[in-house]
Amino acid sequence: MKAIFKNILITCSVTAMLGNSAVFAQNRSAKSGVGEKDFYRIVTVPIPEGVELEVGGLALLPNGDMGVSTRRGDVYIIQNPYQLNGSLPYYKKFATGMHELLGLAYKDGIFYCTQRSELTKLIDKNGDGKADVYETVFSWQLSGNYHEYSYGPIVMPNGNMMVNLNSGFFDSEWWRGKSAMPWRSWSLEITPDGTMNPYATGFRSPCGQGLIDGKYFYAENQGDWIASGYIMQLDKGDFAMHPAGLNWAADPSSPVKVRLNDIYSRINPRFNGSEGKIEDRDPTRPYKTLAEMSAEVKGFKTPAVWLPHGVLGNSTSGMIQIPKDDSFGPFAGQVLVGDQAQSRINRVFLEQVKGQYQGAAFAFREGFESGVLRLAWGADNSLFVGQTSRGWGSTGQKLFGLQRLVWAKKTPFEMKAVRAMPDGFEIEFTKPVNKKAASDPDAYTITGFTYKYHPVYGSATVREKTSIVNAAIVSEDGLRVRLVADSLREKYIHEIKVDSKVVSADSSFTLLHPVAYYTLNNIPDGAKLNVPKRKPKMEHDMAGMNMDMGTPAPSTAKAAAAANGIALKKNQTVKPATWTTIDQTVTLGTKPGLKYDKTDITVKAGTKIKWLFTNNDDMPHNCVIVPQGQAIAVGELGMKLGLQSVKLSYIPNTPKLLFNTTLVGPGSAQTIYFVAPKPGKYTYVCTVPGHFYVMQGTLTVE
Repeated sequence: MKAIFKNILITCSVTAMLGNSAVFAQNRSAKSGVGEKDFYRIVTVPIPEGVELEVGGLALLPNGDMGVSTRRGDVYIIQNPYQLNGSLPYYKKFATGMHELLGLAYKDGIFYCTQRSELTKLIDKNGDGKADVYETVFSWQLSGNYHEYSYGPIVMPNGNMMVNLNSGFFDSEWWRGKSAMPWRSWSLEITPDGTMNPYATGFRSPCGQGLIDGKYFYAENQGDWIASGYIMQLDKGDFAMHPAGLNWAADPSSPVKVRLNDIYSRINPRFNGSEGKIEDRDPTRPYKTLAEMSAEVKGFKTPAVWLPHGVLGNSTSGMIQIPKDDSFGPFAGQVLVGDQAQSRINRVFLEQVKGQYQGAAFAFREGFESGVLRLAWGADNSLFVGQTSRGWGSTGQKLFGLQRLVWAKKTPFEMKAVRAMPDGFEIEFTKPVNKKAASDPDAYTITGFTYKYHPVYGSATVREKTSIVNAAIVSEDGLRVRLVADSLREKYIHEIKVDSKVVSADSSFTLLHPVAYYTLNNIPDGAKLNVPKRKPKMEHDMAGMNMDMGTPAPSTAKAAAAANGIALKKNQTVKPATWTTIDQTVTLGTKPGLKYDKTDITVKAGTKIKWLFTNNDDMPHNCVIVPQGQAIAVGELGMKLGLQSVKLSYIPNTPKLLFNTTLVGPGSAQTIYFVAPKPGKYTYVCTVPGHFYVMQGTLTVE
């Protein structure tokens, strides 16, 4: 019997439009007032009541139907997912009873999916639309650890299939990714007849995979040894950063030449004890960058394009190449990359310089209803976006979803591409620019930075340096601007900001997304332009904004502190010298799934509070106390801190914030002291992007 939907199609569509309207306020062209939704519309595909479509994989069928695999272990075939003529889609369950399907492919009339422990072939022998045979193509060992996710397959041009295996987290050092079973943290190349060949290693959470111009790429997530999310082109034998999988590099079948000692002899892995905690609180500790490691260790691969953490997302997911025509707008051949935590899609322009991929990352589209995990093209050239958030958290509040991104046949005013030049960069725009405004070198800011390569969870930006833009030369057609700049560094990311005074030729539009992040692996050879050198401008404060944690918030916090004759910081980590006693000690921890271990805490107004926050999770969290109703607003301010967000612990400078810890790494703790404010309800919240919507508790002050 066909699935019956609770709401009619028009209701679903209107709800989706209204629900997304507030999200795009920060992604609008300031001059014209247009936003992302004016160029790329999100259309929700209705899901039948009772179907938990936690999308793990998407695969387009030749007849235009869409195959969907789920984290619950099911495979559905959706007929009419485009809702043609106003009719509803029809869901048919093709297969069921499998273990966490985080990928799906369709090849030669057969579905292939990746379970936790195997690559499975699903065969419909009698043509009734249901799988009759569940055939193991190849299986691998599991330890039973919760973090041993498996992704794929991606079908290669030669017909073989690529599967990526996640690292696991164990024992007291639960934050440290480990490869406990053979080929964990590896990419495996599997033939249709079940022959497996190890392909590459260096993975932590390799959730994203894709073919770009026939080359195999993967996407990584921030964590230990991984400073931020990125995409990387992989060749057989590559080592891609995380050392866990090197446990198996000496196996006779391994193509990887890097060994654990190549990493650990250069970087202290900080095993066990206090040094093992994933913290980075000693600014004098020596460190190496990826540029240094890749120069020293043969076979050490660096990312093609970084996606700066907290700026362009928190949990890099699936990727897909845009068709090389105008069916999806002006970005033909570029790459779209999902982010699960921030419920968004970013755009990447790639080029090869000296045989290595590099390029620029841009924001593209926010506002999806759940965490973006998988992307697939539909038969109508719309982009299907499969989503899930259970246990992982996302800015989109639904537990799962399936939506389509549809080009509105209008061209946004954007940086279409950024290309490396021998003496700077060239920006290509989607529309001609106002030549006078665009020829001003002061309209552009270029800041280079990199990350630490260390066993700590993530990294703040380091070695920031602003380049002097000596000239901005506009092409005759107004579509390109060549920036001649000093002090560019190979293997560094370069933030390129375009001022709002750079407008379209008719002055109707400012750039929809005025910032690009270019990963400069190699500076191209060639002639440099002979332009005069300019003097440097006044240095911009890289700390971004006044973050004086010593200034107590007005109203309740200030009044409470004054009543006790003291002025405390918002992040008061040392017991005040005037305190002879502690009136109440509050202990708060974390649980998996973006949760505090207590959802309600009660204290008395005006009392001296010792607040001990311990992070038992495998990712960093903070704890911020705000007036009730302000948690989302403060979290959204934290999202706007840009490149300095990690250094600032996602703590914005706002009177809405009363007290806070800084970011606390896995396995670590921080204690703060404060005087309880006036009676009322307050909220404690983790302001990490993607967390603050769900990771909250109530503080009652009596």
